[in-house]
Amino acid sequence: MRRVEYDHFGGPEVLHVSEVPVPTAGPGQVLVEVLSAGVGGGETAIRAGKLRRVMRLRFPQGTGNEFAGRVAAVGAGVRYRVGDLVWGLMPHGTFGAIAEQVVVPQDRLAALPAGLDPATAGAMPVSGTTAITALEEKARLRPGERLLVRGATGGVGSIAVQLGRYLGAHVTAMAGQRNLEWVRELGADAALDYRTTRPGDLEPFDVIVDLVGTDLPAYRRRLTRGGRMVALAIAPDAVARSVAATVFGRVLRRPILSFSNNPSAHTIARLTELVEAGAVRPVLDRAFPMEEIADVHRLLEAGGVRGKYVIAP
Repeated sequence: MRRVEYDHFGGPEVLHVSEVPVPTAGPGQVLVEVLSAGVGGGETAIRAGKLRRVMRLRFPQGTGNEFAGRVAAVGAGVRYRVGDLVWGLMPHGTFGAIAEQVVVPQDRLAALPAGLDPATAGAMPVSGTTAITALEEKARLRPGERLLVRGATGGVGSIAVQLGRYLGAHVTAMAGQRNLEWVRELGADAALDYRTTRPGDLEPFDVIVDLVGTDLPAYRRRLTRGGRMVALAIAPDAVARSVAATVFGRVLRRPILSFSNNPSAHTIARLTELVEAGAVRPVLDRAFPMEEIADVHRLLEAGGVRGKYVIAP
């Protein structure tokens, strides 16, 4: 089968399509034929080696950690059947979803939401479960609270806007000028241009979800008493500063939260439930064939993506 890999850190040109053996599903595992796989914005920094001090990778290294597809084979003790439509994530800290087939433990899967096109659904498992964990499990967002989503046009941000609105919050989204009306259509009550809005211009918020990774202390000061800030991004060019700001906040018991997304089976199933309820939907910018993965990374580095790019193997 074909799989996207790279053999050393570098620019997008290090990415290539390799022929590798089809993996085998062992006990408790599922072999999935991948119909779409999301390309995470953070993977460009990983591929470039900017996070090598905080992530241990072995080469050849795969890419992608979310997918939608069809069950091709199952190991012993698995509840899924061949032919079932599913979506899910790679095991925590691993990559390789951008491939024709992938093996994962069954607890990394959930049934694909009814009526959702698997050709686009691969844009959502990581972004959706991250948004659920941030808003429902960490911040415990309540109806009537004021939510700020900083970096609202990306994969997680676009889902956080939708979920925040569904949970009954007043949602303010920060985005570029050309995307302000677009994030309002996603469900934002207010949209602000990040280029012209300074932290000091903002009114207090009960919850802030930060997907940018810079100026964290300044935004943290915009929290209400009892407010919660969820910091989900590490600025690739200022890794030490981003990590220090998060850790410093924890030491002082400041209201700042962070996590590395590792959703439970319940959280993945919750995402299916929310999609079927009409609360959130995948936000797909464009789909590409596997052979164009280097160009996709170049586009991500240039910025401007709305939601996610996906690869259709």
